[in-house]
Amino acid sequence: MELQRMAQKLDSLGHQSHTPRPQDDHRPQTGLHEVCEVPEDPVYPHCAEKVEFLQARWDSDPCYAFYGVDGTTCSIMTYLSEREDFCPPRPGRNHSALPWHQQPRTHKEEAEIRTTLRPLYEVFGGIQGPAGRFIRSRVERLSACWIKAGHRIRENTTKTTSLQKRVLLYPGVLSGGAGQRFGAMVDRGGPLGELVHVIGAAPGKGSCPIQRPLPFDLIYTDYHGLAHLQGAMGLAFQHYQCCFRILDSFGTEPAFNLGTYARSHGYNTLWGSWHLQPLQYMTMFPHTPDNSFLGFVSEEVMVEQEEREEEVEPGPYRKDNTAVVYGKQDYMWQGKERYLEVISQELETHGTVYQPPGHSAQLPSNIINHGLLAQDQFLQLLRRAKVFVGLGFPYEGPAPLEAIALGCVFLQPRFQPPRSSENSDFYKGKPTTRQVSSQHPYAEEFIGKPYVWTVDMTNTTDVQETVRAILRTEDFCSVSFPTWPPESALRIHLGPLGQSCASVCRRASLVCEPALFHHLNNPAAFTRLGLSCSSTDQEVDNHLFPAYSPWGRRCGLQRERLLFSCAGSDPAHRRLCPCRAHRAGQVALCPDCL
Repeated sequence: MELQRMAQKLDSLGHQSHTPRPQDDHRPQTGLHEVCEVPEDPVYPHCAEKVEFLQARWDSDPCYAFYGVDGTTCSIMTYLSEREDFCPPRPGRNHSALPWHQQPRTHKEEAEIRTTLRPLYEVFGGIQGPAGRFIRSRVERLSACWIKAGHRIRENTTKTTSLQKRVLLYPGVLSGGAGQRFGAMVDRGGPLGELVHVIGAAPGKGSCPIQRPLPFDLIYTDYHGLAHLQGAMGLAFQHYQCCFRILDSFGTEPAFNLGTYARSHGYNTLWGSWHLQPLQYMTMFPHTPDNSFLGFVSEEVMVEQEEREEEVEPGPYRKDNTAVVYGKQDYMWQGKERYLEVISQELETHGTVYQPPGHSAQLPSNIINHGLLAQDQFLQLLRRAKVFVGLGFPYEGPAPLEAIALGCVFLQPRFQPPRSSENSDFYKGKPTTRQVSSQHPYAEEFIGKPYVWTVDMTNTTDVQETVRAILRTEDFCSVSFPTWPPESALRIHLGPLGQSCASVCRRASLVCEPALFHHLNNPAAFTRLGLSCSSTDQEVDNHLFPAYSPWGRRCGLQRERLLFSCAGSDPAHRRLCPCRAHRAGQVALCPDCL
């Protein structure tokens, strides 16, 4: 509600009529009894048409009066020649390039990678409401990772320099029109109050071009922001189209992007027809190569502990026999009772469903509901759980990836038939022909088993067998060696004296994988590393084995599998370490295991 009130206030500012003042520089002066004739000039074929239009409509938008139009032919022709370039220059008047065509002042400062977010926090100081608080809290949680990445980039950047760019990040969904349907917002048009100042829009309803050159090199926005900016910039919008980068959650295919083609071939939607380059649409997941894959960020807890450089080994965190359900509003749970009941028979099941004050969420009795948690608390809950359960909605969110990064298995429904604009209200009207096969197609296709399992939610036998199969991946009753990760993921490293395998692998940007120890617990592993053993010891229990002692060239093999250990070091031994690669920030994901 607070966000809506803010949006209404901004909208009211943007729609106020501005009575032009005599001293306004943008008001052209025309003679009181001046007579103007509309010329027939082939260079300006639309001049007469535009003059006729404004003679009938000049008072429909205050921006025309702002630029000096008073209904006379002379004032209209002056406007159309000096602001919109539809009529030839009038005799006796200075004529230069349109103000919004001129090049803005060029930045001459060199670009630099900053290692402090203080300027960003200063910007956040003026953002109020729940959305602003959420954005700030997320930035604060990730700031250490961003600053560390900045240091790395700065260290690896070549000596070549580039100039700073002026970038506007405008999340339109958080600005005016919050909570309104996109179509209604597009139809309403008109600039928002803050855009009048930021981009130099003429006050009114958005029919006129901006007053001055756009002061930005790039504008990152969403579809809502794109509609706001078009309404604010008027004719100048097309001139600056190449500067836009659209944060697009569902992707925009070329057939929907080109308006003339879309209208004639049945692809016309409210979300399309912007005539941008398809690569200007930037998606969180790789929906189509036609658009740019911007990527995503997943959060982890206690990252700073896991990436310490000290020799003290971080202790393993405990996984409970629990599942967390993905769905923060109770309507998402409706009709899923049998599906959840089957899961609850195998796992203690938790929810994080919002409960209005004085009310309780309408959930099955076997669900432990924590209410709406802060993000850090939610991540802690995921860290202890074994399974993250999808309900079919929301589609393609970041939470499943965060759960997988924290060691959860993601269980999600399969859609049969696939969801699309033909059979789904959510995708209806979206500028895509995608056939969505599950709640999170990216996780299903690019990650897959054993991290992601996709099931028929209505088939209770399938659900039960899948949950049991997930739990069997942690079967501690078996006497056989683990089959995952596969041996192809193994990267053998010979550590220096006095270092643990956890440290050796970490220094190689890898992770120690104890399930792979048995692959290198044999004489062939020493030979593979170029070590010549004068003797092989397998009669002594030693948690450092397999290891090599240069004194006497003694090779030690592990005879007790329970002593395979990534931790532990000794100044007399060089350890044979089973390392494997992992995706950045996601140690549970093994690129060689998919």
